[in-house]
Amino acid sequence: MRMKARFTARTWTRTAGVALLPALLLAATGCGGAADGPGTAPDAKAPASPRATPPPAGSAAPPAPASPKSAASKLERSALEQGDLDGYQISAQGKNPNAPSGQPQADRKACQPLADVMGDKPDPAAKETVNRGVGSQKQVGLAISASVSAYAEADAEHLMDRLRDAVAECGTGFTATVQKQTGSYRDVKPLAYKTGGDENVSWTTTATAAGVSAQVHLVVVRQGATVVRLMALNVADAAKKAQVPQEVADKQLEKIRKAD
Repeated sequence: MRMKARFTARTWTRTAGVALLPALLLAATGCGGAADGPGTAPDAKAPASPRATPPPAGSAAPPAPASPKSAASKLERSALEQGDLDGYQISAQGKNPNAPSGQPQADRKACQPLADVMGDKPDPAAKETVNRGVGSQKQVGLAISASVSAYAEADAEHLMDRLRDAVAECGTGFTATVQKQTGSYRDVKPLAYKTGGDENVSWTTTATAAGVSAQVHLVVVRQGATVVRLMALNVADAAKKAQVPQEVADKQLEKIRKAD
């Protein structure tokens, strides 16, 4: 299923102007595939596959290849995938190709945790990160970035402490730079948000770069040694307040628990 027409390459171009919006956000805005449906006829020009020859008697059959599910890492199994949430399109691409890569550097040391969380991973201590883009078909323009990261549990706890301190310290805002692109984050405000994880930090901010501003909501949740990062904005109207849907957060945490 394709996203609505307004979620197009044009949207990519406009939102990419906010250079330091979450680098992982909006992957779902360009979703839509041309995969063959169940009624698609096979290519008549394709040669028929040769019939498999059974192995000689007494020889061991080659092991069956691992299914994608069994071969996937625990973190991959924890990540959202298409079909997990009714009314949402989920992309494994996970990143806007026009967004800069890496970890942004804040102009204020106290605000570095808030700059880090806008990067490719929540902070440099993450061992592995799997990213997804989520586009809502219920709320026009709502796009969410969802990532899961593996940590040493002590590092995950430290990240949450640093984020809480940074939200309290950086209310007036800060600027951050990545790949020579600079943007500002102002009006950093904590926002109450309930999740089923061990602990969470939630806040809103106004991100501005290249003359474009957007309201962004972020939620970071720790479940044991796994960290979930959720970021939302409205790509149809960047000035409109957005919030991470509760059902997206709940489903992500449910998948983490099931993968354990």
